[in-house]
Amino acid sequence: MSQTTPWARGRYESVATMIAPAAEELVARAEDLRPLAGLDVVDLACGTGSVARSAVRRGARVTGVDLTAELIEIARNSSPDAIGWLVADATDTGLPDESADVVLSNMGIIFTAADPVLTEITRVLRSGGLLGFTAWTRAAHNPFHDPVVEVLGDAPAGQPGPDAWGDAETVHARLADGFHTVEVDPRVHTWRFASVDAALHFISRESPVHVDLLARVDEVQRDRLLTAFEAVMTTHSDSDGTVAFDSPYVVVTATVR
Repeated sequence: MSQTTPWARGRYESVATMIAPAAEELVARAEDLRPLAGLDVVDLACGTGSVARSAVRRGARVTGVDLTAELIEIARNSSPDAIGWLVADATDTGLPDESADVVLSNMGIIFTAADPVLTEITRVLRSGGLLGFTAWTRAAHNPFHDPVVEVLGDAPAGQPGPDAWGDAETVHARLADGFHTVEVDPRVHTWRFASVDAALHFISRESPVHVDLLARVDEVQRDRLLTAFEAVMTTHSDSDGTVAFDSPYVVVTATVR
C-alpha cells in the first residue's frame, strides 16, 4: 500500500542528481564482480531510480522498489519502460523468494532497520546472489549534521544512525550470518553548491531529511538551525563563493550464502 513518507518532502530528485556519481560507482562495482546483462536486479529503496537506470543500461532486467509513491512516480516518468516499479517497504517488498540475482541500493537501505531489511534481501536473492550498497561514513566534521547536533543535541546513545552502515566492523558483523566475501571499499563524495544561498536552499527546500526536520521543530529552533547551517556553509565557501566539502562513504558488496 502506498503512503506518504518524509522522503516526499522537498525535492529528493535534487539529492539523487547530486549523489548520482555514487550510484554509478556502485553499479560499476557490481558489474566488475558480476556482469549484469541478463540478470534480475532489484534497486532497493530506489528513490528516483539512478541505480535502476544505470543497471538497465548494462542489459539487466530491473525492478525499482521504494516506499514513497511520489518518488516512484518521478522514477517511472524519467526512466525506460523496461524498468518495473514497485511501491513497497524495503523490509517487505512482496517480491517472490529467490527472484533476484543482484540487489543494489544507493544510500537507501541505510535508512531502514538492519535486521528486517537483511532478512528480506536474503529471501529475495538467489543462492550466490550479490548484494551491493553505498553508505555514508561517520566523519569528524559533517556540515549537513553538525548544526543539528549544535542546536538540538546528539541522538540518544544506543540508537545507531544511517552512518553505522558505513562502519566496516559493523558491516561485517551485520552480514556475518547470511553473506560471505564481504568487501567495504572507502570512497569520497564532494558536495558542490554555487553559493552559500544555494546550499541553504538545498537544505531548507530540497533535501528531504532537512526539510522534514525543519518542519518538525519550533520557529526558534528553525531559525537557529538555519543560522548554524549558514555559518558552517560559509566556512566551506571559496573566494568565488562556491561551497564545496567532502563526505566519505563506502561501497559494500557481499555474496549471499
